Amino acid sequence: MTKKLLSTNAGHQRERILAWLLTAPLTTLEARQKLDVLHPAARVMELQQAGKSIHTYWTTVETPLGKHRIAEYVLLSGGNHE
Repeated sequence: MTKKLLSTNAGHQRERILAWLLTAPLTTLEARQKLDVLHPAARVMELQQAGKSIHTYWTTVETPLGKHRIAEYVLLSGGNHE
């Protein structure tokens, strides 16, 4: 892993999220577990404010302790607001 990927800097977190979204949707749990982004909603909001077209869908996942409503983020075609 590169030094950049180990950073918890908000800018690097946004880069990791955007790189993921270019290939697949991203859930809150994936962002936390696979990208080490503990507050993905804030990073997604910052990307949206920077002009990225990211839609939030709500989904329910079940864990051993019960059901949770989580976000799934999708980068819309083109990725930028027109």
